Amino acid sequence: MIEWYKKVVFENYANFSGRARRSEYWYYLLMNMIILVLATIIDSSTGMNFEPLPYGYLYVAYALATFLPGFAVAVRRLHDVGKSGWFFFIILIPLIGSIWLLVLFCQEGDSGANAYGSDPKSSFEEINEIGQTE
Repeated sequence: MIEWYKKVVFENYANFSGRARRSEYWYYLLMNMIILVLATIIDSSTGMNFEPLPYGYLYVAYALATFLPGFAVAVRRLHDVGKSGWFFFIILIPLIGSIWLLVLFCQEGDSGANAYGSDPKSSFEEINEIGQTE
């Protein structure tokens, strides 16, 4: 899980081209949520939070630092299901947009190559390299 997170945040920081597998997106999101919860706990316990809110400076700094990689992995995830990155803005439609986007993020990607690149499931070399030392 941490390897996926490092891949998204450090290696593909602002890469909006290509495709992202479901696991890449969801592992990144899970790790991001865990870190945000920890930042909230640290902010609250050290008194750095914005009263009466539970989060503070650490939370905001981390959220701003990971906004771009989070958006980039979401766009690549949409590319995997054959949608343009601009389709992300469907979220602006109240309720229906966020549900539709969630369904797209949970959907299996297109088999084979599509307009946005080759199938990430077909190239196992990169996946097998994660976590291995030389």
